[in-house]
Amino acid sequence: MTQEIPQAPTTEPELSGVRNFRDVGGLPTVDGLRVRGGRLFRSGHLAHATAADAAFLTTLGLHTVFDFRNAGDQKLEGPDIALPGVRNVNIPLTDPADGAEFWKMVRDGDLDELRSALSGTKGADRMIASYREVVTGRTAEHSRVLHALAEDSVPALMHCAAGKDRAGISIAVALLAVGVERDAIEADYLKSNAPHRRYRVRRTSSSADAMSPEVMELLSPLFDARADYLHAAFDAIGTTWGSNERYFREGLKLTDETRERLRGRLLEGSA
Repeated sequence: MTQEIPQAPTTEPELSGVRNFRDVGGLPTVDGLRVRGGRLFRSGHLAHATAADAAFLTTLGLHTVFDFRNAGDQKLEGPDIALPGVRNVNIPLTDPADGAEFWKMVRDGDLDELRSALSGTKGADRMIASYREVVTGRTAEHSRVLHALAEDSVPALMHCAAGKDRAGISIAVALLAVGVERDAIEADYLKSNAPHRRYRVRRTSSSADAMSPEVMELLSPLFDARADYLHAAFDAIGTTWGSNERYFREGLKLTDETRERLRGRLLEGSA
């Protein structure tokens, strides 16, 4: 018997404790198909989800929540809430030390420290290097996610802390694997810049200049979704493997049969 998959809501919900939630259904593929609604979702972490948020998420019929945060992230925000009947899978895409250092700088760094670490192009350069590293250095993790999606893990939600970087790369990889147009992947990625989606930056200091315009400008590259970041990830695939096909075949160990199953899980009109 074929399992009935809940359809995505026609309007985007207002979640008060979960940032950056959306369904990626409807995105077009290069061969004229579209991502099926209600199959693949993305968001920020679920640690602060309210009871109403949890009730909504339960209606999606989720099979799996993929949490890409590391131990440092989870210590800061807490674990995801438990949703009835949903499998929570933690697959860290960055090291705990990186997470601890990153959040210490964001929360506790004074103006001189932030200037030293992030002035000029340093903040953006840091993000570009991170995107490249997640693509080239975390192939086993992305392989695990895509194989799970191809087998039994949809409907699925992918998230990290803000739902922008690690989740953004992972969603992009999954969409690329089923043939979604790169422009469409980029347009979805850039939706994370909408004011109601952005991560709420918190600072430890209560001083008047803790969140001054200069501080927020220095931090902005860390919390922006910028096309250059995603391009860096795509470029790293080309530089390392020469083509997307080799990346999926050799980097992620995806057979043609697995990719066809993945397409069947995620795309409208695909067997």
